[in-house]
Amino acid sequence: MDLTGLHPRAGQDILEQQQQRPDHPPFAPYVRAWSNSQGTAMPESSLMSKLFSDAMGPSDLKPYYFKASHVKDAKDITLSTLVTRNRFPVLGRLASHYQGPISAAIHINDDDTKDQVLNELHQLFDTNPDMHRYVDIHLIVDPFDRQFNMWRNVAKFFVRTDYLMMLDVDFHLCTDFRHRILNDPATLSRLDSGRTALVVPAFEYVVQDDGLDAATFPTTKHDLVNEALDQEKIDMFHKSWLNGHGATNYSRWYASSDMYKVTDYNFSYEPYVIFKKEGSPWCDERFIGYGANKAACLYEIYLAGIEYWVLPDDFLIHQTHSYPEGTRRKERQYNRKLYSNFREELCLRYSRKFMANGEWHSSVADNLKHECRKIRGFRSAVDLD
Repeated sequence: MDLTGLHPRAGQDILEQQQQRPDHPPFAPYVRAWSNSQGTAMPESSLMSKLFSDAMGPSDLKPYYFKASHVKDAKDITLSTLVTRNRFPVLGRLASHYQGPISAAIHINDDDTKDQVLNELHQLFDTNPDMHRYVDIHLIVDPFDRQFNMWRNVAKFFVRTDYLMMLDVDFHLCTDFRHRILNDPATLSRLDSGRTALVVPAFEYVVQDDGLDAATFPTTKHDLVNEALDQEKIDMFHKSWLNGHGATNYSRWYASSDMYKVTDYNFSYEPYVIFKKEGSPWCDERFIGYGANKAACLYEIYLAGIEYWVLPDDFLIHQTHSYPEGTRRKERQYNRKLYSNFREELCLRYSRKFMANGEWHSSVADNLKHECRKIRGFRSAVDLD
């Protein structure tokens, strides 16, 4: 399948044309993607190259390759996720389970496998009506593997609701946090303030084979606590890397019936969070490959003045799958060095921003002051008083 000339419109007309013929004919060429009232126009390729300029490129980006028909209300929570070819079935199950808006960035290698991957994607839509109803698909076609933060930004950029959850597609949503939040004015008010991100605690099975079938997962906190504390079958996600999720404070969560604030933040913390799209930071696209990529996203969210609050009754469980450990080790070494420099850079940049905006002595800067004072030389470079 030749994607050259695919029309970029974010509309149902693209979906309807794709459905008319099984061989997926090419779409009409386009002239511009953006224009203003003065008639100034910009080609889509130029616009997208600037939007994602920190990533390796060029990439052939096709937003809304499929556009969901049932995304109606801006006051909703979109699952923002990235998906590769081997996770298509998982995405299909997520769409049928969540029954709500999903924005999925799908990377396709620009090689001789491209046509087959696209055929598999179309087959997924042909066989699952919930994909048509709820899932916006944004294609990223290029030869660059594992640009996870660029893919996250693509998924987030095209979210059509006020709120989103940054989610890894392999996690099963065990509780209905979506309707619980949307029906709670106090929680919605927190989200609308732009100063709160809601943490949904993440778990995994101790014996990995127990985590293969999501149909067997607990669906209430009572059952989860029973399997975690009494049966010792479930534990916090990635317990071997305590810094990744430890700040959620699982001991407190087991006993809590109220939302609580994360007070023991560390720069490796990478929870799954729900937050307001408008005004929130983007993921730094220089992180390519495994290691620190998601933590960097969460670090900037935290330094921007957004607090993490843990939901007391909701949780996710990881669906077991294998990891390419050899690749992960090499890429983590590179990203560990990048992350060290990134944190220092971010502290200085946000300090300057808060001072220029007159926010340095407000609560917005509290997270930055608490975290950045840990960086050697920062106190002498910036007046923390």
